[in-house]
Amino acid sequence: MDILLLGIYASFVWLIFFKFKWLPWNTTSMVIVITIPIVALTAMILALNVFAPSTADVRVFKYVINVVPQVKGKVIAVPVEPNRPVKRGSVLFKIDPTPYELQVRALEAQLENAIGGTRKLREELNSATAKSRAVRAQLELARKRVEQNSQLVAGGAGDRFALEQAQANTLELEAQLAGALAGESQVRASLFATVGDDRADVAQIKAQLENARWELSQTTILAPADGYAINVQLRPGAMTTAFPVTPAMTFVEQTYEVVALYSQNELHQVAPGDEAEFTIKTNPGVVIKAKVDSIVWAQAQGQVANSTNLPTTGPMAIPPGRFGVKLDVDPKFADVFLPAGAVGEGAIYTQHVQAIHILRKVLLRVSTKLDYLVLKLH
Repeated sequence: MDILLLGIYASFVWLIFFKFKWLPWNTTSMVIVITIPIVALTAMILALNVFAPSTADVRVFKYVINVVPQVKGKVIAVPVEPNRPVKRGSVLFKIDPTPYELQVRALEAQLENAIGGTRKLREELNSATAKSRAVRAQLELARKRVEQNSQLVAGGAGDRFALEQAQANTLELEAQLAGALAGESQVRASLFATVGDDRADVAQIKAQLENARWELSQTTILAPADGYAINVQLRPGAMTTAFPVTPAMTFVEQTYEVVALYSQNELHQVAPGDEAEFTIKTNPGVVIKAKVDSIVWAQAQGQVANSTNLPTTGPMAIPPGRFGVKLDVDPKFADVFLPAGAVGEGAIYTQHVQAIHILRKVLLRVSTKLDYLVLKLH
């Protein structure tokens, strides 16, 4: 842009001093002609850098998901094609479901048996209750006999042996009643120990069955979002496991974020909502409009590591880090493909001195046209 402006300025100088000779070409005019562009360009550039700051480092970031299965097993199918767009919910790969299906069937059978056991426990409870009643009736009769024999023995008309026999029978029946009551309590505890609306053992089997069904569902791994899978080296017959360190494949989301990096003294006039534009070298000639979403007022140099060591200052000052500006792309450019890792240039147009914004826009458009040039010698 500077060269273009100088060229236009030189054309006017040539027309005024040489073509039409409206002014004389002498030492004074030479000094003025040379001084004007130096002062004007310097002032313009300084103003642009404050009120329409530009950057040569605009980056496209995309979320990368390391796909790790929740269950282990042998891979039986990998229908996804690498580097091809897929929709959310599309099948990435499948794990052999046989062992998980068998586990579900086994637990379903256990659940049926547990539910059937409820009827059996009710029958056992009725039997234990009836036995307790019968023993309690016998015990009451035995206690009456002990009382009657005691009265007879006290009056001298009774048989002491009969009294002792009645007392022994009473003790035996008390022991039988205690055992019957214990058995009844045990059956009652098994029958009425509940979790929610189910018996405890039934609830436990249901929980195990739900977990088994969930594991079975995890044998089919689906795309977590719209995007594409890269580095697909998984093949049918391979074994995979739920281990985060070794993901089965890498999935790149279609959603992206655009961040422009600026020096620390370039953003004091920038505010959220300011108009912005950027170009990407993968799309020469395209100027993408956006707005400033926010400024990321944090970077690694502002973090002190948790350590017992004293900070190392070093012999030289560390170059100041840059701050990122997150850009919201205009929905009109939603169909423009922005690959992860793409870089380019950008500019932010603040709410101040808007008259000079046109110069920055021209500069940006000239720069993106130059992206068509591939400057290498081979």
